[in-house]
Amino acid sequence: MIHPTAIIEDGAQLGNNVSIGPYCVVGSDVKLGDNVELKSHVVIDGHTDIGDGTIIFSFASIGTIPQDLKFSGEKSKLIIGKNNKIREHVTMNPGTADGGMETRVGDNCLFMMASHVAHDCVVGNNVIMANNATIAGHVEVGDFVIIGGLSAIHQFIRIGDHAIIGGMSGVESDVIPYGRVKGERAFLAGLNLVGLERRGFDKETIRSLQRAFNQLFGDEGTLDERIESVIQDYSENETIVRIAEFAKAKTKFPLCQPQKK
Repeated sequence: MIHPTAIIEDGAQLGNNVSIGPYCVVGSDVKLGDNVELKSHVVIDGHTDIGDGTIIFSFASIGTIPQDLKFSGEKSKLIIGKNNKIREHVTMNPGTADGGMETRVGDNCLFMMASHVAHDCVVGNNVIMANNATIAGHVEVGDFVIIGGLSAIHQFIRIGDHAIIGGMSGVESDVIPYGRVKGERAFLAGLNLVGLERRGFDKETIRSLQRAFNQLFGDEGTLDERIESVIQDYSENETIVRIAEFAKAKTKFPLCQPQKK
């Protein structure tokens, strides 16, 4: 299952039923799980682990050194989960000393052509990054997130579970779970209603989410006061409390907000 033109350096660990196509290069510290498939011309380097069943297409560059001038050769890692599809020209980099030494990608994700996962990112499960979508260093992406084509996520931003980022958006603020953002400088355009329906959320749950959203981003009081109000009013609704707790846990950047009328 290994093409004669492929280069597998000594020390690389290959699982069962691995397929490595023409002109691929696999570094000495790479570990490929069972049923991993490298199509052709794939480069995998560094301390990189790739989970079972992941398929990587031509000209992807996985695990090469971070695009960070502070990187000084530390033995950081890139860990990719199971059953991912990584398409042509995708790039993924390992972590750095300033970011915990690890970049991590979950399971069942689709990374379309030329998308980029930078150093020290944490990407959840069932994420889709469309063509040329990029996430900068230290970004956190939740489960079931969709990032549209040609969009860019600023470093250290958090994207909550089930959020959707419109194509060609520049995201400079944290995006709440279930949020829908769009725009050259992205703004919060509402909830990801279509995604919620597709993933089996019932109508009453969606209506409750909409009411909580309107309360959270309303005009009364400060944002912190509205967050506490939502937590109190919906204390028995785990989904809404998760949104409010995400909003409460502000880090380096503010929340992405709706456009002012």
